[in-house]
Amino acid sequence: TGTGGSAPAAAPTAPTAAAPTPSAPAPVPTAKDVVPVDKKGDHIFGDVDAPITVIEYSDYECPFCSRHHPTLSQLVEDNDDVNWVYRHFPLGFHANATPLAEASECVTELGGNDAFWAFTDSIFAEGADAANIEKYANDAGVDGAAVRKCVDDGKYAQDIKDEMAGGSAGGVSGTPGNIVINNKTGDTRLVSGAQPVSAFQA
Repeated sequence: TGTGGSAPAAAPTAPTAAAPTPSAPAPVPTAKDVVPVDKKGDHIFGDVDAPITVIEYSDYECPFCSRHHPTLSQLVEDNDDVNWVYRHFPLGFHANATPLAEASECVTELGGNDAFWAFTDSIFAEGADAANIEKYANDAGVDGAAVRKCVDDGKYAQDIKDEMAGGSAGGVSGTPGNIVINNKTGDTRLVSGAQPVSAFQA
C-alpha cells in the first residue's frame, strides 16, 4: 500500500510538466548582430541571390574547419537555395592562420572570387603553411610573389581584424562558427562547430 499511497502525491506532477522539453530538440540560438552580406565584398559560393545564406567564420589552420569545408561545399551543391559566405576568424594561437587570411584577400584582389575559392581549397587540401603562400597563390592562378608582397605590406591586416570583430558581434566564439540566415525573413541561427550536413539541412 505504501507505493499505492505515494502515486497520487503532488511530487510526480512537477517532473511530468517538464518532461516534453528533453524530447524536443535543443533550440538553436539566434545570432546577434550579424554583419550583412555584401554581394560585392564577401566571398560567396553558390547563387548570390539564394534565399538561405550560411556565413562561416573560419580559420585556415583549424583542423575542424578543414573537415567542415567539404560539408558546406556539399550543402551548396545539394541545395540550389543556399549560398555560403566565407569570412575570416583566425585564432591567435594559429601562427599560419592570419597571414593566410590576409593572403586570401590579396589573391581575391588579383584574381577575384574564383581565385579566392581555389586558394582556400588548396590550403584545406594541402595543409595551412604560410611558407607556401606563393605556391597556393600560383595554383589559384595569380602571381604568388605579388601576393607575398601584399601580405608583407599588411594591406589587409585591418580588414581581417574587422571581420573577426564582426564574427564576435554575431556570437561566434570559435571556429568554424556558422550563422544560417533566412534572407527573406531575416531569421538567423548560430550553428557552432563542424556539424554534419543534416544539421544544416534542419
